[in-house]
Amino acid sequence: MKTLLTEAVRGKDADYLEIRFEESHVTRIVFRGPTLDNVGQSVVYGGNIRALVDGGWGFVSFNRLEDLAEKVALAIRQARLIGRARGERSQLAPAPVIQDIVALKPGFDPREVPLDKKMSVLEGYNRAVLSFGDPVKSSSVNYQDKYSKLFFANSEGTYIEQEKVDVGGNITAVAVEGALTQVSGVGFGGSKGFSVALGHENEVLRAAKTAADLIKAEPIKGGEYTVITDPILTGIFAHEAFGHLSEGDNVYEDKSLQKVMTLGAKFGEPILNIYDTGTDEGARGYLKYDDEGVPTEKTYLIKEGVLVGRLHSRETAGKMGERVTGNARAIDYRFPPICRMRLTSIERGESTFEDMLKGVKLGVYALKAYGGETNGEMFTFAASEARMIRNGQLAELVRDVKMTGNVFTTLKNIDLVGSDFESHESGGGCGKGAQAPLPTSEWAPHMRIQKVVIGGRS
Repeated sequence: MKTLLTEAVRGKDADYLEIRFEESHVTRIVFRGPTLDNVGQSVVYGGNIRALVDGGWGFVSFNRLEDLAEKVALAIRQARLIGRARGERSQLAPAPVIQDIVALKPGFDPREVPLDKKMSVLEGYNRAVLSFGDPVKSSSVNYQDKYSKLFFANSEGTYIEQEKVDVGGNITAVAVEGALTQVSGVGFGGSKGFSVALGHENEVLRAAKTAADLIKAEPIKGGEYTVITDPILTGIFAHEAFGHLSEGDNVYEDKSLQKVMTLGAKFGEPILNIYDTGTDEGARGYLKYDDEGVPTEKTYLIKEGVLVGRLHSRETAGKMGERVTGNARAIDYRFPPICRMRLTSIERGESTFEDMLKGVKLGVYALKAYGGETNGEMFTFAASEARMIRNGQLAELVRDVKMTGNVFTTLKNIDLVGSDFESHESGGGCGKGAQAPLPTSEWAPHMRIQKVVIGGRS
């Protein structure tokens, strides 16, 4: 394979040329209530060629390695036509030339676990939810694992083979009473193989109980509150509300965002540090090299409240005159890599949970996330569950907690960051540019935010 790919990209009439090829084995298991809705195993086999000429990209995907020279020539012709129309020069940030083979550690390969064992574990979780009793009426279980062997070669002399694993799943309990439906769930995931799917029995039972309790809970009264977010919701905020604004292509293509996301701008208090990394083994967002063959790293976005970085592909880094970060990712061979997150985190602070509760006369402790959306710098998140805070103490369970606001105002209103730190994972993934679900991670501590607007009953 090395000879085939390296010869195909060597000495061609293009500013830059690369080939990515993958063989992936995927298992999916889905339960809907008592019904096994889907179980399947598939093999994904294919590759792509990207060519860059005079600022124009050509892209050709394929499922067979035959006639590779013709496919390379086609990608170059596409790039030349686009480059001629755009009239730009090619701009790629420099990256090291790599020769490496990255193999899985023993026990990480999910293909080594029989399908019937996977089925048994997930069916057990599903059965635990369904046997909980009223008002839990239904359930859903979604599981996927993926083993990939990836090959990458470019015209600069890089050649990389790497094995990667992604495992993710979610178990959800659905409680129903009349017209009211409430849900609570458990997520798991990682890059260490099937072991991350084991041992969640107690969490599943707690989720079923929470769904049942939410049916009896009162909806929150709308207003402005001091909010403490648990590590899961803190991580989701970091990813959805700020991480996407830090992706180099989003910034480069949006002139108004460029004015806001100016390096050196103050976005929060000195306690606030946000970073994105591909280097934490075990995370779903772990990868040694991105899909342009660039080594990953820990990239600070906000350091002591100040914007210090963003997430780049080689092209966005080159066009913006900044350093490449190893954030070019593609969901599979059918797509070109674009700027994507890996593991996005708010860094551990110094405050305990008790510190956060102190002095809060009336507030909300918001846990997990159930839906949400962002529109530029505006966001809306729904907490899966929440408790009122009254006079510095956790109080009654409430439901229908939807937080909304401006991300930059919210960052400035973060006044405490927890000394705890949770490496929580779940199934699903990130969506962007028709590429979803891409495996990402969001690890974080608790966080306290002042003046959060929460919709609810009047």
